[in-house]
Amino acid sequence: MGRRLRRLASRVPSILQCAAAAAIAWVVAKEVLGHPSPFFAPVAVVICIGVALGRRVRRMLEMVAGVGLGVGVGDLLIARIGSGPWQIALVVALAMAVAVLLDEGPVIALQAGSSAVLVATLLPPSGSGGTARMIDAFVGGFIAIAVVALLPSDPVALVHRHGRVVLDELAEALEGAAEAIAARDVPLAADSLDKARGSQAAVERLRDALQTGREIAVLSPLRWHTRSRLARYQAASIHIDRALRNTRVLLRRTLAALRDGEPMHPDFTGVLHGLAEVARLLRDELASGVEPTQARQVALALAHGDHTALVDDTGFSSSVVAAQVRSIIVDLLVATGVTRETALTSLTPAAPIEQEEEAGQG
Repeated sequence: MGRRLRRLASRVPSILQCAAAAAIAWVVAKEVLGHPSPFFAPVAVVICIGVALGRRVRRMLEMVAGVGLGVGVGDLLIARIGSGPWQIALVVALAMAVAVLLDEGPVIALQAGSSAVLVATLLPPSGSGGTARMIDAFVGGFIAIAVVALLPSDPVALVHRHGRVVLDELAEALEGAAEAIAARDVPLAADSLDKARGSQAAVERLRDALQTGREIAVLSPLRWHTRSRLARYQAASIHIDRALRNTRVLLRRTLAALRDGEPMHPDFTGVLHGLAEVARLLRDELASGVEPTQARQVALALAHGDHTALVDDTGFSSSVVAAQVRSIIVDLLVATGVTRETALTSLTPAAPIEQEEEAGQG
């Protein structure tokens, strides 16, 4: 219940924006424009703002295009062929097919189909009905964007809420690998790998949050000052994702090494715990808006360490784990703002190891 209440609390700003904008859109379309039943106006608001993250401006344009397409096809055909089951099937199929040909976005196709249904059943064609409905959709979309601009949520807080989850999952995966190696615990390694495989969903949510955050920072003058922090988060997120992918490879080879009884150097445990510390420091410094110097210093110390012992007298899987450790160090260093060239040159030399490339989600 506590997790559900926290989720509700995080969505309250969007819910309030939706509620206020829907009422305003209805009043404007009905009282100002004189449309008798402007239901497309509040519907457009809900689609554009919603409670999910995403591209609100794009959804507004898709909404308007979908309504226009559905109403246009419906008005054109229903006026000539009448209304009935096969007519409904025909206009919905045609409207959605044309929408898919125009754009791959789901909103435009669904809105085109639903608008065609309304025209074929509840809203028979009229001389200006199609135009009025398109205007209603545009009014709702415009008001949604205006409300987002005038009553913006905090884009940095939005991004950090999802970025924290990704970095926590990265830290937990690294610590799970360290503990599994220290105890030679095969079930723990398997469990850590299963959890890490599910982390890509958190990465996708972070990407959506970054898209929404950038949109808010562009639309709202009140949030223009957040652009630099969002840019730092955006740059870091790419390399955090790579570190998480490399960690999944590391966990997979750790599991294989433990199952095969390969020797693994005890230094793995300290290095992996150190990388988990870097992930958590990076999480806190990104949230506070400061340059991630502490995370960078710890990562540099790990890069300067002697890694040759990690690959001495080991099997293939253990060697891959050692190579992945070095890759993760580079990923996290770049996430702190260091160039990739500088990160690579910071690593102490080690014998070349064949690394395993991750396919999909690990």
